[in-house]
Amino acid sequence: MIKLRTKLTLFNLFSKMVFAAVFIAVMPYIIERINSSQTDKELIRKKEQVISMINEIGIEQFINSESESTFGSYNILKDEFISLERIDLEEDIDSIEVTQRLIEGETISFRVLSYSFDFDGQTYLLEIGKSLESIMHTRKNIFRLTWGLLALIILITLFADLNYVYRVLHPLDLIIKKLKGTSAPDVFDKVPVKTTTFDFNQLDQTLIDLMNRIDDLFRKERDATVNISHDLLTPVSVLRSKLENILLQENLDNDISAKIEESLKTLHRLKTLVNSHLLIARIENRQYLKNESFAVGDLILEIIDELSPIATEAGISLIYNPTADFQMTRANRSLMFSMFYNVVNNAVRNTRSGGKVTVISSFNQNRFSILVADSGIGISEEQLKKLFSRFNSKSNVDEDHVGIGLAITKTIADFHNINITVESKINLGSTFSFLFPGSS
Repeated sequence: MIKLRTKLTLFNLFSKMVFAAVFIAVMPYIIERINSSQTDKELIRKKEQVISMINEIGIEQFINSESESTFGSYNILKDEFISLERIDLEEDIDSIEVTQRLIEGETISFRVLSYSFDFDGQTYLLEIGKSLESIMHTRKNIFRLTWGLLALIILITLFADLNYVYRVLHPLDLIIKKLKGTSAPDVFDKVPVKTTTFDFNQLDQTLIDLMNRIDDLFRKERDATVNISHDLLTPVSVLRSKLENILLQENLDNDISAKIEESLKTLHRLKTLVNSHLLIARIENRQYLKNESFAVGDLILEIIDELSPIATEAGISLIYNPTADFQMTRANRSLMFSMFYNVVNNAVRNTRSGGKVTVISSFNQNRFSILVADSGIGISEEQLKKLFSRFNSKSNVDEDHVGIGLAITKTIADFHNINITVESKINLGSTFSFLFPGSS
């Protein structure tokens, strides 16, 4: 996948390269025409100057006697010459062509203007030449200048395009940043992004409206969950009380007593499930305060101390390796305790005797992290996809597990802006990573 900014930049660069290629292909022809045209104009200008001088001072200044029928002059570098001679012509001459001239025993190629004119009843031929070597030198200079200008133009326009693309797409970057920083619809930044682009303005406003609708639906769902959970707790408590009273009766049949105890266990799981849903709904509704400060390391130590007897009894090594600590502020300590307790407890429950559960605290890319790694049974890829979903339970957990503990963990983590990732392989173990925000 390529970013839009990169695509636009590549297109601009490609279009400039195509333009440059076309320009380079036709540039020699264009420069040749321009150089020839400029040389011819210079020759014509000099011809007019010579004719003007002859008209002013007369032809005698160049050919001053009957014995002298020609006049020639060339500069020291032999790259230009002027010749004037008295001739008899049947037709007038007015042409420019490339020809060779012998100057002081050296044959030199010139671009020569030939022009015949009449003066005082006599016909004269004027020739003005410019060497091809000097013309080629001028053409090379034009080539260098053109190449330099072309490279400069491409660089300037490329940087201008990059700057323009950045400015045009900057509102899109802000919108993406808003989305990436949103863990729930109610925390989405609803301040409109400043932009003069209609499409981005519409996109931003559509996302704001969408987040408002989703937040409203979530709120209705949470309210319904709270109401239903509250309504369920009363009949559950009544049933539990009645069943416990039946168990207190004398001469109660053992078979009936066993069934009642099984029913009480089911009611207990149902009550736990209802309370878990209530907890999730209250967290999502921001009914818990985040006004406590505490060291995460102390919290982990409490959990380790509480679960160590269970791990020891099961023949599991529970190890805490604190390579760093983090002072959590603006947090809810009891919720954070539940979050880590659920994961460490699950790791212990799903590790066989002789296995190991390790909790590591460290800094990862300047952010504090907690790793909970076990050598347990692992989690399949299919289970990983729905690991934090409610009612998702693994087949190997005990019967008291209601499959909502990790959903609570994810809800608490989102509430504190903590990112959770899981890596696992069957029969090799699992690793839960908690990456804390840059500042809490």
